[in-house]
Amino acid sequence: MTKYRPNARMLMSSVLLAGSTLASAVHAQDIEFTVAVSIPAATHGWTGGVVYHAERAETEIEAAFPNIDVIVSTASSATAQVSALEDLTATNDLDALVILPFTSEELTGPVAQVASEGTFITVVDRGLADESIQDLYVAGDNIAVGANTATWLTEQLGGEGQIVVLRGIPTVIDDERIQGFTEVIEETDIEILDIQYANWNQDEAFTLMQDYLARYPQIDAVWANDDDMLLGVLEAIDQAGREDINLAATA
Repeated sequence: MTKYRPNARMLMSSVLLAGSTLASAVHAQDIEFTVAVSIPAATHGWTGGVVYHAERAETEIEAAFPNIDVIVSTASSATAQVSALEDLTATNDLDALVILPFTSEELTGPVAQVASEGTFITVVDRGLADESIQDLYVAGDNIAVGANTATWLTEQLGGEGQIVVLRGIPTVIDDERIQGFTEVIEETDIEILDIQYANWNQDEAFTLMQDYLARYPQIDAVWANDDDMLLGVLEAIDQAGREDINLAATA
């Protein structure tokens, strides 16, 4: 089993960077600056880390720079994040926005609207559908994440076999991981039986894996594009008593 995942501290670093960008202006001009941080709620382990580090960054920035106000906003869905952004802009004059989009497509338009007001936009991890909106983008090399996972899986399977794939949430980084993964797999004799979204959710992954197990009499390996989804995959395999699945990889 191998694991690749951008560190949740990226979010804290991005918030600190946005705050530091404004810091020189704060010292030069005795005025207030507001930084909004819009992130998914702690629905699973990784986003729990994101929320933790965002709140730490809020405390550190406000302690170091009293004239900077950091507002952390969490949302449990893309729709909720759009609504939260609308509330943030309606009640605050934002100088900077640090956002980890719940999904790429649904948040692109709302973030573009915030940017049109002159707000500095920092996008973290999942990306937007239109890169021109962001002033700064902070993310891991997600094409390499997929490619490295596929390379490891290929080595374990000896370059042949049948596998299934569980995707995350429809986002730029998920697309990039799938791109990197499939480009490597296409050069092997490994067959991808099916690829479907399980939205980085343990329960959805459990249900999807049950479906895979019912439909495919032989599965040599599973790629679950998140460690929380992997827990659901392993539970489904265990309940089914399947012994043909020797490998499960997570990103």
